[in-house]
Amino acid sequence: MPHRDGHPSGPPRGASPRQVRFYEAKSLITSTRGPNNYRDYSEAALGRVQQIRELLNAGLSTQAIRAILPCLQSPRDPIAFKGVTFETVAALERERDGLTERIDILARNRHAIADYLAELQKRAE
Repeated sequence: MPHRDGHPSGPPRGASPRQVRFYEAKSLITSTRGPNNYRDYSEAALGRVQQIRELLNAGLSTQAIRAILPCLQSPRDPIAFKGVTFETVAALERERDGLTERIDILARNRHAIADYLAELQKRAE
Protein backbone atom coordinates (compact mmCIF):
# COMPACT_ATOMS: atom_id res chain seq x y z
CA MET A 1 0.00 0.00 0.00
CA PRO A 2 1.55 3.32 -0.96
CA HIS A 3 1.96 6.08 1.59
CA ARG A 4 0.81 9.56 0.74
CA ASP A 5 2.39 12.89 1.45
CA GLY A 6 0.03 14.66 3.82
CA HIS A 7 -1.87 11.44 4.62
CA PRO A 8 -2.80 11.05 8.30
CA SER A 9 -0.55 7.99 8.57
CA GLY A 10 2.37 10.40 8.31
CA PRO A 11 5.89 9.95 7.05
CA PRO A 12 7.89 6.79 7.69
CA ARG A 13 9.90 5.96 10.79
CA GLY A 14 10.08 9.39 12.34
CA ALA A 15 10.91 11.34 9.18
CA SER A 16 8.93 14.51 8.67
CA PRO A 17 7.07 15.15 5.40
CA ARG A 18 9.54 17.96 4.76
CA GLN A 19 12.51 15.58 5.12
CA VAL A 20 10.93 13.06 2.78
CA ARG A 21 10.32 15.77 0.16
CA PHE A 22 13.94 16.95 0.61
CA TYR A 23 15.19 13.40 -0.05
CA GLU A 24 13.05 13.33 -3.17
CA ALA A 25 14.38 16.72 -4.31
CA LYS A 26 17.92 15.34 -3.92
CA SER A 27 16.96 12.29 -6.06
CA LEU A 28 17.41 9.90 -3.15
CA ILE A 29 13.85 8.57 -3.38
CA THR A 30 11.05 8.85 -5.92
CA SER A 31 7.28 9.13 -5.77
CA THR A 32 4.31 9.19 -8.06
CA ARG A 33 1.40 11.60 -7.92
CA GLY A 34 -2.11 10.51 -7.07
CA PRO A 35 -5.29 12.03 -8.52
CA ASN A 36 -5.36 14.48 -5.60
CA ASN A 37 -1.77 15.53 -6.50
CA TYR A 38 -0.39 14.07 -3.25
CA ARG A 39 2.88 12.19 -3.54
CA ASP A 40 2.60 8.41 -3.30
CA TYR A 41 5.71 6.67 -1.92
CA SER A 42 6.33 2.97 -2.42
CA GLU A 43 7.25 0.75 0.51
CA ALA A 44 10.76 0.48 -0.98
CA ALA A 45 11.13 4.28 -1.02
CA LEU A 46 9.94 4.52 2.56
CA GLY A 47 12.37 1.80 3.62
CA ARG A 48 15.15 3.73 1.96
CA VAL A 49 14.25 6.80 4.06
CA GLN A 50 15.55 5.06 7.19
CA GLN A 51 18.82 4.17 5.43
CA ILE A 52 19.19 7.77 4.25
CA ARG A 53 18.56 9.12 7.75
CA GLU A 54 21.16 6.76 9.22
CA LEU A 55 23.73 7.69 6.58
CA LEU A 56 23.10 11.41 7.10
CA ASN A 57 23.42 10.92 10.87
CA ALA A 58 26.72 9.13 10.22
CA GLY A 59 27.96 12.26 8.48
CA LEU A 60 27.61 11.38 4.80
CA SER A 61 26.53 14.06 2.36
CA THR A 62 23.47 13.61 0.16
CA GLN A 63 25.84 13.53 -2.83
CA ALA A 64 27.76 10.61 -1.33
CA ILE A 65 24.53 8.84 -0.42
CA ARG A 66 23.22 9.23 -3.96
CA ALA A 67 26.44 7.66 -5.29
CA ILE A 68 26.21 4.60 -3.03
CA LEU A 69 22.43 4.05 -3.16
CA PRO A 70 22.67 1.23 -5.73
CA CYS A 71 24.83 -0.70 -3.25
CA LEU A 72 22.15 -0.39 -0.55
CA GLN A 73 19.39 -2.00 -2.56
CA SER A 74 18.43 -5.63 -2.55
CA PRO A 75 18.42 -6.82 -5.24
CA ARG A 76 21.00 -4.32 -6.40
CA ASP A 77 20.36 -2.04 -9.31
CA PRO A 78 23.26 -1.88 -11.77
CA ILE A 79 25.89 0.50 -10.50
CA ALA A 80 26.46 3.36 -12.93
CA PHE A 81 30.07 4.39 -13.29
CA LYS A 82 29.44 6.91 -16.06
CA GLY A 83 30.75 10.33 -15.16
CA VAL A 84 32.66 9.18 -12.06
CA THR A 85 35.60 11.50 -11.53
CA PHE A 86 38.75 11.22 -9.44
CA GLU A 87 37.22 13.87 -7.19
CA THR A 88 34.15 11.69 -6.62
CA VAL A 89 36.32 8.68 -5.79
CA ALA A 90 38.45 10.78 -3.43
CA ALA A 91 35.34 12.18 -1.73
CA LEU A 92 33.91 8.69 -1.23
CA GLU A 93 37.23 7.48 0.15
CA ARG A 94 37.18 10.37 2.63
CA GLU A 95 33.60 9.47 3.59
CA ARG A 96 34.62 5.83 4.09
CA ASP A 97 37.65 6.80 6.16
CA GLY A 98 35.55 9.18 8.25
CA LEU A 99 33.02 6.42 8.92
CA THR A 100 35.82 4.07 9.95
CA GLU A 101 37.15 6.67 12.37
CA ARG A 102 33.68 7.26 13.86
CA ILE A 103 33.11 3.51 14.19
CA ASP A 104 36.43 3.18 16.05
CA ILE A 105 35.48 6.02 18.41
CA LEU A 106 32.03 4.53 19.02
CA ALA A 107 33.58 1.12 19.74
CA ARG A 108 35.98 2.67 22.28
CA ASN A 109 33.09 4.54 23.91
CA ARG A 110 30.98 1.37 24.04
CA HIS A 111 33.90 -0.48 25.63
CA ALA A 112 34.39 2.26 28.25
CA ILE A 113 30.68 2.21 29.13
CA ALA A 114 30.71 -1.59 29.37
CA ASP A 115 33.74 -1.43 31.71
CA TYR A 116 32.01 1.19 33.86
CA LEU A 117 28.84 -0.88 34.07
CA ALA A 118 30.86 -3.97 34.99
CA GLU A 119 32.52 -2.04 37.84
CA LEU A 120 29.13 -0.81 39.04
CA GLN A 121 27.81 -4.37 39.06
CA LYS A 122 30.86 -5.61 41.02
CA ARG A 123 30.36 -2.94 43.67
CA ALA A 124 26.64 -3.67 43.90
CA GLU A 125 27.32 -7.32 44.77
